[in-house]
Amino acid sequence: MPNLHLASLTAEIEANVRRALLEDVGTGDITAQLIPAERLAKATVISRDEAVIAGTAWVDGVFRQLDPRVAVHWQVADGERVKPNQPLFHLEGPARSLLTGERSALNFLQLLSGVATRSQHYADRVADTQVKLLDTRKTLPGLRLAQKYAVTCGGCHNHRIGLFDAFLIKENHIAACGGIVEAITAAHKIAPGKPVEIEVENLAELKQALGGGADIIMLDELSLDDMRHAVHLTAGRAKLEASGGVTDATLRSIAETGVDYISIGTLTKDVKAVDLSMRLSV
Repeated sequence: MPNLHLASLTAEIEANVRRALLEDVGTGDITAQLIPAERLAKATVISRDEAVIAGTAWVDGVFRQLDPRVAVHWQVADGERVKPNQPLFHLEGPARSLLTGERSALNFLQLLSGVATRSQHYADRVADTQVKLLDTRKTLPGLRLAQKYAVTCGGCHNHRIGLFDAFLIKENHIAACGGIVEAITAAHKIAPGKPVEIEVENLAELKQALGGGADIIMLDELSLDDMRHAVHLTAGRAKLEASGGVTDATLRSIAETGVDYISIGTLTKDVKAVDLSMRLSV
């Protein structure tokens, strides 16, 4: 499974930031107009939580688009673990611009750092195994690439980006195609070279998927015993992905069955934002 890299996200970051500023600033920050336009200020942003940082480029993008006179001085990098009250970055520039950009910048950083922090939590629990933890398409609309990038900052991996870059054949697709083998065969004909993954709900369906030539087989809520049996039956002929029922309590046991991947929707879906604070001085 490929991972997103920051260098490939330049256009996406600019678009994310443009939408965020339009949403928040609109026709202008009327409260900031209380401050004399010529007044300069400095600010420091800290984390109030233990966290893994992600989203520095989005913060840079906010102030670059809002006012290029603002200087952003980072004390940390994406993927770095931080402690409560640790300074993350310093700002220098027009006071109006620092205050106008504060919320949009911190929204990106708190959300993406929340994703990275949760991802690191799960990755740490299986760090001594061979399994790779994958995200899903359960992302905030318009912020999929940002969240998937944050997942990689936390030590997990990206599943397919969308509906276009890999097949994921699920129960309803199988029914509409007439069967597991029929669906896999059609997928290979439609887009040769694209990964073909298919969902199975029992070991009988696993055997059909193997016979059909699936590249990846998703084991949907199989028992631990059945997962272990699936690993034995597959014997490396396809990659196996466990899905469904993955929690703090079950993750380790699932990893120890020998599956190649575990997909976890909660990496991006149930995110607790990191608590950040900006302190201004003039």
